[in-house]
Parts: sequence; C-alpha cells; structure tokens
Amino acid sequence: MFKPSSSSNSDPIKFFTYDVTDQVFYQSTHSFAIVNLRPIVTGHVLVIPRRNDVLRLKDLRSEELIDLFSSIQKVSNVIERVHQADSLNVSIQDGPFAGQSVPHLHAHIIPRKPRDFIPNDRVYESLEYFEFARSHHLTDLSNSSARQFNNDQLVRQDRSDREMIQEALSLSNHFR
Repeated sequence: MFKPSSSSNSDPIKFFTYDVTDQVFYQSTHSFAIVNLRPIVTGHVLVIPRRNDVLRLKDLRSEELIDLFSSIQKVSNVIERVHQADSLNVSIQDGPFAGQSVPHLHAHIIPRKPRDFIPNDRVYESLEYFEFARSHHLTDLSNSSARQFNNDQLVRQDRSDREMIQEALSLSNHFR
C-alpha cells in the first residue's frame, strides 16, 4: 500500500528528527520506506517504524513488529525486481554498539549482484562506514578515524533532493 507523502495536509514523516517526507516511497500502518541519501549501491533503501521513539527491535509492539517485517518483505521484493538483483542484504544494527548511528530502528535493504563487492563480505565494511559517517557527520575524509576505511568507501557523495524525490516517485509506482 502506498500513501502519497507530499500532501499538504499530512504530518511530516520523521526518521528520528530528520524530515524524510520527500524520500518516502512506501507506507504501511506502522512502517515506511525511504530512498537513501548516501547508498552503498544503487537501490539501497531503508525500512523504518513510524514511531520515532523506537530505538531497538525490542521496543516494537507486536503489531509494529509484524508490520515492519511484512514491509521489509514487500519492499525487498520490489527492490530485487527493479534492480535485477540476484540476492539482498537485509541488515538491522540493533543499538549503538551494533553500529546503529541514528537512534531510530531501521532496516537496510541492499540489492546484490555477482561480483558487486570483492570479496563478497566487503559489503559489511561499506555498511559499517555508512553508519560511521552518518553518526560522525563526516565531512573531513582525512579524519584519522575515517582512515580505517577504503578510499572507494569514502567517495560516496550525498545525493540531491531532486534525485531522491525522482527515485522515490519511481519506486512508489510499484506499490500502487
């Protein structure tokens, strides 16, 4: 189910304190999905509970948990088809010591293709850097903490609002 997020009467959709209304391409009763500001690969999206005081998986009510994982499955099916992926990584960093950078539970859906990361598990380094950079608002890539990551992981740039809105609109068509 998709409910347009740009209506003037609707409340802003928040990922923690960030207004992500224009990035939303899927909404359910208790969850929503957004395109990514700085994706690891094309098609990397996030599925997020609506309640922005949900830090951890254990904080979800039963109906929210069911809705979140149903949404992850629906969004995953579309992402895999749209991006002609052979597999997906579905990842949740459940708490700050697990690498969660934004204190609002979220699941990463990352479409995978043969030889997109060599070695294959290198995707986890990229995901770790994604969370690290977000939590440190990393702009200075010469930062000594950032040097632990490979150069190709450091070159991802924030996408424009226009680019993300276009992707969200395109993906939303698959849920109508």
